[in-house]
Amino acid sequence: MAGQPHVHPLDTAFRQTISRRSLFGRTATGLGAAALGTLLNPQAKGALAGLPHFAPKAKHVIFLHQSGGPSSIDLFDYKPQLKKVHGTELPDSIRRGQRITGMTSGQDSFPCVAPVFEFHRAGKSGAMISELLPHTAKVVDDLCIVNSVNTDAINHDPAITFIQTGFQQPGRPSIGSWVSYGLGSENENLPAFVVLVSQTSGLNVDQPLFSRLWSAGFLPSSYQGVQFRAGADPVLYLNDPPGVDRANRRRMLDAVQKLNKLKAESFADPEIETRIGQYEMAYRMQASVPELMDLSKESQATIDMYGPEARKPGSYASHCLLARRLVERGVRFVQLYKRGWDQHNDLPRDLALQARATDQPSAALIQDLKQRGLLDQTLVVWGGEFGRTIYCQGKLTSTNYGRDHHPRCFSMWMAGGGIKPGMVLGRTDDYCYNIEEDPVHVHDIQATLLHCLGIDHTRLTYKFQGRWFRLTDVHGELVKKALA
Repeated sequence: MAGQPHVHPLDTAFRQTISRRSLFGRTATGLGAAALGTLLNPQAKGALAGLPHFAPKAKHVIFLHQSGGPSSIDLFDYKPQLKKVHGTELPDSIRRGQRITGMTSGQDSFPCVAPVFEFHRAGKSGAMISELLPHTAKVVDDLCIVNSVNTDAINHDPAITFIQTGFQQPGRPSIGSWVSYGLGSENENLPAFVVLVSQTSGLNVDQPLFSRLWSAGFLPSSYQGVQFRAGADPVLYLNDPPGVDRANRRRMLDAVQKLNKLKAESFADPEIETRIGQYEMAYRMQASVPELMDLSKESQATIDMYGPEARKPGSYASHCLLARRLVERGVRFVQLYKRGWDQHNDLPRDLALQARATDQPSAALIQDLKQRGLLDQTLVVWGGEFGRTIYCQGKLTSTNYGRDHHPRCFSMWMAGGGIKPGMVLGRTDDYCYNIEEDPVHVHDIQATLLHCLGIDHTRLTYKFQGRWFRLTDVHGELVKKALA
């Protein structure tokens, strides 16, 4: 492994006195993970020694993961020649024997499908953007659109796991956990890594999302993501029980802390200190979380910018607005999931519904960050786990079609701190099936994200079971053309 490995200063003590299983059991739900992070990093800083490795361009990340695999053919990767081959068979010279999923492997025919949606040039850059994304078109000069992203996985769960953790099999830390581990937090009253899950806007059943996607894996559990939910209790187990006011809570915590410190002096058990940290973090979050979630002080102009669902709890629009509020308050990594992009059939209908729900809020997030002077220090990433096929899944009609999974090439965009704006990177073939220029692997996206935060991806490591691990495993190259 390249570079000098990083070892957290408390790793040795933890491993000597408490099992990892026990630590997970006591801190893995809701508040515990956030609380332990404050204990380990009492000044809400907690960066590993020597990090960042160089001057960062970004301090925060907002990752807008579009779960299910948006169709780049219908949204970003303009192929006017597809109209000429619409309805014809995908040539063997294009497919090249590449694997396909079991959902279409039994089809007798693989007819090519041209998008039913029109494309238009947008911005000074002249990037071609689908008519489904009129608001994204307005901020296209702030974006770096990468049409040549590729991945190793062809099915949802391994593909989402791969883009979130750098590995197809569960068990490794998420990208937000790696960032939290390396750089710590800027706010002792909020977690360093926050997760928001938005529901589908389409009509088809969407893919499930598992909490292990924002797990810390083999890192200390203090670095896992903390999910903020819609409703009266954004963070589980945060509110006081009925009849307990804040003054009584403070007196109780002080008394418990004295008892815990006596035990800590007797047994030198870090688990006891962890409990103290959990209680203190909960007390601070009782004030910080309600203020964070209260959108009443946002101007009507801001609400209107994010769209009609901006005040609807759990909506993608409200989560985009909340993401801005989180980084504004120093949260290091915001992971937002938008479900519902898995359009194996009825793509024209459901893609339009998804785009309608996400286009305006995504663009508003860029505008909002920019007007507040936050875009230069915030890296925003938009994209799914893979793309969709040029050929039709199921029956092709004059008005309807579906597309299967396609890992060979798909589109993502990045904006903000460290990223060159107003450019389109990568070129695919005329069938949007293979990459012809500037391939960008998922590990390359991960390496570039860390680079924008001032981290050399080869040097952010953690020793587990006798091996030094990193987010990008033994892979990953910087996407230098995308860097400002």
